[in-house]
Amino acid sequence: MQNRNPSQERPFAPLSGYTMLALAFVELGAAIGVIVVAAMNDAPGYLAISAVLALGFFLTLSGFFIVEPNLGRALVLFGKYRGTVRMPGFWWTNPFTSKKKISLRAHNLNGKPLKVNDLLGNPIEIALVVVWQVQDSAQALFDVEQFEHFVEVQSESALRLVASRHPYDDGQAHEVQTTLRGSADVVAQELQSELQRRLQLAGVEVLEARLTHLAYAPEIAAAMLQRQQASAIIAARKLIVEGAVGMVEMALEKLSEKQTVVLDDERRATLTGNLLVVLCGQSNAQPVVNTGGLYN
Repeated sequence: MQNRNPSQERPFAPLSGYTMLALAFVELGAAIGVIVVAAMNDAPGYLAISAVLALGFFLTLSGFFIVEPNLGRALVLFGKYRGTVRMPGFWWTNPFTSKKKISLRAHNLNGKPLKVNDLLGNPIEIALVVVWQVQDSAQALFDVEQFEHFVEVQSESALRLVASRHPYDDGQAHEVQTTLRGSADVVAQELQSELQRRLQLAGVEVLEARLTHLAYAPEIAAAMLQRQQASAIIAARKLIVEGAVGMVEMALEKLSEKQTVVLDDERRATLTGNLLVVLCGQSNAQPVVNTGGLYN
């Protein structure tokens, strides 16, 4: 997206509202005084002067405006942007000036969950939260239509794009190291950069962007849960087998060092098998007492 003639915020220094308020009361007092003089001297010509003073009073009143902390007023006079007032206070400007209020505070956008496809095409549900604020009031008001709605739409678009660049979980794609579930900080930084690039047109600064919801879509959630459970079982079994083999090796070494029992190859294999069954079995081993020899 490109903007050929981007607007640019510029400061505007209005007049003090208190000074102009005193002037307005002077105009009002003068208008009343002229009316009194016209009534006392039976001079209807003075009424025209009083009407002009009264009109000036009402026009002066329409030029007052208040700027609250972290709010701004963009001033537009006859279709021409004059500047933005950011300084809090009571101010006055040309009565014919349009004073557009704009918030400069930080905003939260809590996005609703979206159904998108990850890098491998798996349907997932994902949502984000964005903290943003207006950096350039002129761009926000004059370069885009309804900048708050613009932020919402572009956030959804950026989220879909970032989600399509990464797999959901580890071990699903070898060409991409970062995943949506395991690389939260990296994904958040990428999402913030993508959002900032898109929202620069609207004069919006992205302070933070993070995922708030991440899950498989309901249609594949059960299958993916079985896959995760199978992976966990395989990893646990691998760890158990490695530990069992180490314990068997240690037992055989201790028996050989102390010469408690002299084992030939066949007895060594039998002992190894029995120990592995005991150590790797899911249920408790049931001991069997052998009262004869090994080959009986």
